[in-house]
Amino acid sequence: MMEQPHDLTVDAPRTWERPVVCVPVLVALSLVGGRFPSFSTEANVYVFGAGGVLIWLGLTKRVQARPAPERLRSGAVWWALPVVVFGIFEGATFVAAAGDDFPTFSRLADPLLEDRLVRSAAWLVWLSAFWGLVRR
Repeated sequence: MMEQPHDLTVDAPRTWERPVVCVPVLVALSLVGGRFPSFSTEANVYVFGAGGVLIWLGLTKRVQARPAPERLRSGAVWWALPVVVFGIFEGATFVAAAGDDFPTFSRLADPLLEDRLVRSAAWLVWLSAFWGLVRR
């Protein structure tokens, strides 16, 4: 009788980490988050609660992490450039309190976020990005 090697095992992801479970949960959470009015107490509590749980999951390593890339590709700089420029403009207009003359991008997005469906879609993007960071 031939003995099988023991080092050929593969760790399967937990059931709740699979996309078939994770995506509907993120969609349900985003639909709940989209029901709250912007900047309300309920919305702020929900943001801190959801963010806190995701931070806790990431820090305690309860989620199987994907391997991080060893080196960023050269195209990553071109993706980082608009983000940095956006951050500088957003921060400068916020600190300067420019008001209606030069509103922040967040203030410009407020009319769009009045719609519950758009707010839920924004929640889904936020939760998905945060979940991706937790998995790293």
